[in-house]
Amino acid sequence: MNEYSLQSIYQENGIDPDVLRFGEAACGELKGRFLEIDETAEYNQLKVLKAFHDARVSEACLSGTTGYGYNDIGRETLEEVYAGTFHTEAALVRPLIGCGTHALAIALFGNLRPGDEMISIAGKPYDTLEEVIGIRPSAGSLMEYGIRYRQVDLKPDGSFDFEGIRNAISPATKLVTIQRSKGYETRRTLSVKQIGEAVRAVKAVRPDIVCMVDNCYGEFVERTEPSDEGADMIVGSLIKNPGGGLAPCGGYICGTKECVERSAVRMTCPGLGSEIGPSLTLNPSFYQGFFLAPVVTASALKAAIFAASLYEKLGFPVIPDGHEDRHDIIQAVTLGTPEGVRAFCRGIQSASPVDAHVTPEPWDMPGYDDPVIMAAGAFVSGSSIELSADGPLRPPYNVYFQGGLTWPSAKYGVLMSVQHLKNAGLIGSL
Repeated sequence: MNEYSLQSIYQENGIDPDVLRFGEAACGELKGRFLEIDETAEYNQLKVLKAFHDARVSEACLSGTTGYGYNDIGRETLEEVYAGTFHTEAALVRPLIGCGTHALAIALFGNLRPGDEMISIAGKPYDTLEEVIGIRPSAGSLMEYGIRYRQVDLKPDGSFDFEGIRNAISPATKLVTIQRSKGYETRRTLSVKQIGEAVRAVKAVRPDIVCMVDNCYGEFVERTEPSDEGADMIVGSLIKNPGGGLAPCGGYICGTKECVERSAVRMTCPGLGSEIGPSLTLNPSFYQGFFLAPVVTASALKAAIFAASLYEKLGFPVIPDGHEDRHDIIQAVTLGTPEGVRAFCRGIQSASPVDAHVTPEPWDMPGYDDPVIMAAGAFVSGSSIELSADGPLRPPYNVYFQGGLTWPSAKYGVLMSVQHLKNAGLIGSL
């Protein structure tokens, strides 16, 4: 065996020859899918580049501000780039936004008032939003402020219940929220087209209802975004797709001027809104991360499809499967046992560039009902556009895999997850 061959370097990094052969066979079958992903990345790259040009991004934009952050040209131009890319009237892109849940909370509190009603039309929202809404009692929740919550579940086939949505809308309904990705559920991710159909159904009943989309994990997976389909707000985290692995923190809200400014007032305070908030020294990573985001997202998408293909061949239920269209970067695998979830996460952790020597263990994370295990050896703590996997330790013991800044490193991570299941005796011969 050539000491400089791929097999030799994989073996040196802990991958058995049979695991590598298993993976390479799957890669050969996925060449057509990968070509489609690359073409979408090319389209989205040019879309982002046009927004940079239209906003006249200059070297001066890369400098930051301190203190109040008044007249921060870098911050204001970056928000113009986001609005231009996502085809919205305005954008709020700030390091002050701590995470995706924080961005969603700002948008909800900013656009709802006591006596209003919000409806989730894609079923139960992600775990961390339950306390924001008040489904699980928590100090300062929307329900404590007299904002009512209703929910319309998706149909068993994962489609919207349009009749149920129409019946749920009342005179008090002010905002409808749609979660694009699956969260810790086993449903399929909603496509941009599906979300557009739901937005139009809501607007047909009452055009004044604000339609908000939790866009986390979906940015740049397709050639359009929910804002192209009529959503009033799209919301997400910069340590997921749009940060390109370089943004060290932050979140965004893109949408109509009214919705974005109401959100900004909640983020800061009345009278100041979006006018304050220093960018510090973060503008270069925010700009460059967003510039790289289409290609980084493509790497993560290839990793998700690769994982689906391998685990489907191993006999594990996967959502989506290896052949379905993709609408986010998350791959769910049902491993059936807590040992399987632990082995998978340990494999991902051992393939990470940071903290590869660390063994992930379940713990009681804030905002979750069950212990959660997370594999995340990332340059940015908690970044899920980087190679990562997580899941709650509860039946049916699903693990949720996402990320990968480069395709080769992500491929290695998926192979290491298989290797760890093999080492633990949880899969048979390959």
